[in-house]
Amino acid sequence: MTQAQRLGAIIAAAGKAQRMGNGDKLFLSLGGKPLLAWSVDTCQIYPLVTQIVLVLKETDLEQGQKLVSERNWSKVIAVCRGGERRQDSVQKGLRELKDCDWVMIHDGARPFLTFALIEDGMKAAIETGAAVAAVPAKETIKIATRNGIVTQTLEQQLLWVAQTPQIFRQDIIISAHEQERGKVTDDATMVERLGYKVKLYMGSYNNIKITTLEDLLLAEMIARSMVP
Repeated sequence: MTQAQRLGAIIAAAGKAQRMGNGDKLFLSLGGKPLLAWSVDTCQIYPLVTQIVLVLKETDLEQGQKLVSERNWSKVIAVCRGGERRQDSVQKGLRELKDCDWVMIHDGARPFLTFALIEDGMKAAIETGAAVAAVPAKETIKIATRNGIVTQTLEQQLLWVAQTPQIFRQDIIISAHEQERGKVTDDATMVERLGYKVKLYMGSYNNIKITTLEDLLLAEMIARSMVP
């Protein structure tokens, strides 16, 4: 493996889980193992990932460290406390990465990370320096005023729902985090604002983010359908 292929992974998992009504959703059992373990296990065994940083909220740090030990996650080089905003948490994770040229940022609440999502993301990122897993929107999207009056119906064929992983050349994502001051909902937005081209690649409709109890029920169905 050449140095240019070294990929560091940041698992962003410092959210408050308010919609779940449970502050420790990352450690809830999913298919017989903690939800957080699904994505970290994938990174641990995928050869291209050389190091992993877990970013957790302060109350989860001890449990996170315990999980690292129990599951023998040898690639985890740091378990660090997140910041107030998601972008603050990711920036803390970036500071922990060492000797990598590519950075993959993935939501810890998205358990169904696969080798294909990482590999396809790397191929896309090599084209432009930045790539985002996404899926075509299935439904019609409308823009409305605050009191519910439709102002515009968007062309469905042009709409994509962004997911993670999002993969960036390390210098690009570091620069984006250093320069961005406003609040953003994903890392790709920062890179776009710097003028870089961000390549979308096909994600997966199974690559759901667990934010509600209903999501967890769906995730259990997906987990049962997967081959061990």
